Amino acid sequence: MQDKTIYKNEKNLISTNKKRLLFTLLSFFLIYLVAYIIDPFSSCWNGYFQRNMFEILGEWTFTIIYSFLISEFSIIVHNKLDRILTWKDNPTERLLIETVINLIVVLLINLLLVYIISRYYYELQNLTIATSLEEKRGAIQNISISVMIALMIMGINIGIHLINNWKNESIRAAKLGQVILETELQSLKLQIDPHFVFNNLSVLSEIILEDQQLGYEYAENFSKIYRYLLVNSKKDVISLEEELNFLDSYIFLIKNRFGEGVHFEINVDPAKSNYQLPPLTLQLLVENALKHNQTNKKRSLKIKVYTNAHNQLVVENILIPIENVSESSGIGISNIIKRYDLLSNLQPEILNNGKTFKVNLPLIEQNS
Repeated sequence: MQDKTIYKNEKNLISTNKKRLLFTLLSFFLIYLVAYIIDPFSSCWNGYFQRNMFEILGEWTFTIIYSFLISEFSIIVHNKLDRILTWKDNPTERLLIETVINLIVVLLINLLLVYIISRYYYELQNLTIATSLEEKRGAIQNISISVMIALMIMGINIGIHLINNWKNESIRAAKLGQVILETELQSLKLQIDPHFVFNNLSVLSEIILEDQQLGYEYAENFSKIYRYLLVNSKKDVISLEEELNFLDSYIFLIKNRFGEGVHFEINVDPAKSNYQLPPLTLQLLVENALKHNQTNKKRSLKIKVYTNAHNQLVVENILIPIENVSESSGIGISNIIKRYDLLSNLQPEILNNGKTFKVNLPLIEQNS
């Protein structure tokens, strides 16, 4: 997972560097293009390339530096605001703030360059700053061009950002749809699994003969499980409260099947009830524990479900391995990891110390 993060960071750095180069060159080109469009008959265009080559190269170097500053600050402002105020939260406010900040930055850059030129260049050359109408008009024109270029760069940056977001969301939606389908198919497989159905119906028939009221309760919980699977298997996330209610019904069936062979401890902070997680996660983990461990009265399989201080839901069971058990396909755990990867930046932690098997599930805040 660490390698994946490093690769992602390197990829983002390369993308940002490409953007810097593109925006700098684009700014350089636009400065001259817009200046020519605004005033094509200006004296500066007459015999432009007939000037001294060092003078032209000096001007281009200055313009490249100027273009880089405008582009760089536009990227910095954009990236900083992405962490504070995203387009998804409030697009109108984000557009207004980014525009105002970019305009302020451009004006500050122009003031800084004017100061540097007046402070060093003119003093070294023993020149005085011209204050003719033409010079003032040229200064205003340069500031206007800078503002236009900054707004163009900002617009392009926003456009690229929105297109990339749209593309990423489309890819994520396609992948998530595939994983949800996989979950749904697993749920359907569980519903038609002859062993699962046979075992529960056998238990139900035995219970009815001994205690009709208990048999009724068993049938009710059995139907709740199927209802939950049918209704919620297609959802992306579900509240912790709903998932725990489902687990109660599932535990009822398990206890009546295995008796004292399984012991559950549930200790979940009520304040976390509105947090979310992928549906059927608890069922997959409990099923995983039952599948790979012994269940007997002498040494019952203990399964704990609790929240910790790190905003995680922990599902933990002691290890009592079944001898000669077939190798696990790992589909349940893999499915959970895939869904978390698509739904958030958080990842489950899987810990096995030889005595206990523990899965720490990050709880997702609503609208996160």
